[in-house]
Amino acid sequence: MRGRLNGYSSLMPWAGQDITGQREQFVVKATSRNQPFKEICGFYGISRTTGYKWVSRYEELGNLRDLKERSRRPHQVPNKTVPDIEWRVLALRDRVGWCARKLAAVLRQQNIQLAASTVHDILRRNKRIGIENSNWAAWMIQVLLADDPLPQLQREFPNAIELSRLAHFISAGRLRERKKAMAVVASLKRIPVMATAKCLQILPRAVNRYFNRYGTGGTTELFRRRRAIGKKDDEQDKQFLFSVLHSPPSAYGINRTSWKMDDLHRILTETGHRMSHERIRRTIKTAGFRWRKAKVVLTSTDPDYRAKLDEIKKILSNLKEDEAFFSIDEYGPFAVKRKGGRKRVGPGEKYVVPQWQKSKGWTIITAALELSANQVTHFYSRKKNTEEMIKMTDLLREKYWARRTIYLSWDAASWHISNKLVSYLESINERAARDSRPIVKTAPLPACSQFLNVIESVFSGMARAIIHNSDYPSLAEAKQAINRYFKERNEHFRNFPKRAGGKIWGLERVPSEFSEGHNCKDPRY
Repeated sequence: MRGRLNGYSSLMPWAGQDITGQREQFVVKATSRNQPFKEICGFYGISRTTGYKWVSRYEELGNLRDLKERSRRPHQVPNKTVPDIEWRVLALRDRVGWCARKLAAVLRQQNIQLAASTVHDILRRNKRIGIENSNWAAWMIQVLLADDPLPQLQREFPNAIELSRLAHFISAGRLRERKKAMAVVASLKRIPVMATAKCLQILPRAVNRYFNRYGTGGTTELFRRRRAIGKKDDEQDKQFLFSVLHSPPSAYGINRTSWKMDDLHRILTETGHRMSHERIRRTIKTAGFRWRKAKVVLTSTDPDYRAKLDEIKKILSNLKEDEAFFSIDEYGPFAVKRKGGRKRVGPGEKYVVPQWQKSKGWTIITAALELSANQVTHFYSRKKNTEEMIKMTDLLREKYWARRTIYLSWDAASWHISNKLVSYLESINERAARDSRPIVKTAPLPACSQFLNVIESVFSGMARAIIHNSDYPSLAEAKQAINRYFKERNEHFRNFPKRAGGKIWGLERVPSEFSEGHNCKDPRY
């Protein structure tokens, strides 16, 4: 109620400084019952719900002084860090003096899972950070202005190395050297990095960098002059960068056919051409290299699309620990010859692949992805038929013999739904208990819905990394690269268990999870 009411102009809800006093006046008027309750609430600019709340609280407590706002802090905090872990965080902070992010990383190595923000709150709550100590700046100024700071440093840091050289640079060094030495001394004193940076007028990361250099190689590393990069060195680094970029990654022992930024940086560093990630990107972009891509849209034409999709979702949502769900499909046939694909192309450089090439061999990859453990099982064949599906079924039954039930999900290809395959599955299910093997059930995908088949995402990632831009000399070497790719992928998810979908391995098109919104099938591969 905002307008005039019985001659009174309405106020904003609990307006003014003395809000508690207004509540007391409201309760007195409301309990006197001389005016309608609605009019009193309108005068104070509050709703009747709020009015009843304060009248009820007054009747409950019987004391006007208790009408002040109560704390909204919860009575219980279910996820509160236990005192023992807080003590370990504070002890580690007092010992090494690191920031919350570094402390959280060290604690994770000790199997204590705390977010950096949680560690920061613990430090701030226990007054380890966020408090300006006026003695810090005064202590640093005292050391900087001392004629000979060595005696004071020896008293405070008896176990520190090369204190005489630090004291020399503090008293007689150039400005940059004095700041470096003082930053190290302040770190030994465990003065917060922000306070040191503010006093010395340098960046906080510079303080950490100086102390890390001192810890690595003493004052020799701290005051070592950095080699300036001249035009000659810059041109040599640039020429070597493009010589690496034009070479296949396999020439440097990398099981890929296109370069990643991390691989480029590592190879350049190992060969003595130190270039940062940003400098590499800038050099490549200046030379005119560009990425090119295309967009593809796929649509299913199955009239039972929704029913089949809901059935698969139901199976996955109720999947038990003794059950396994497999996404199965074939990749190929593909020929081993020089392949095209996306790559960086320099200005004026022609990137062509001959249309007519002599094949060095061909094969088909039949693979199954287990969604719970994110493991790929594959083999090579020369056909796409029911016998290959029976072979994959037997392989999965042997490998996952301890499971009670396994589900096989594949597209609507004829050999996936043949009468021979259905009869074979019925026969093995009848003797499953006697053979101590799991029961096999099928969960077919809708027709023309390769984009829902999760294994297609894995195939797309494998093709981009292993077949994209490839030129293998033989079928055996192509198979060796593919085997190594799947082996490394499976080892990663065994070491870091995660259901299919949390991590994209290499350049897989989408996360390896069943989702209606995904386009797993990449028609270029």
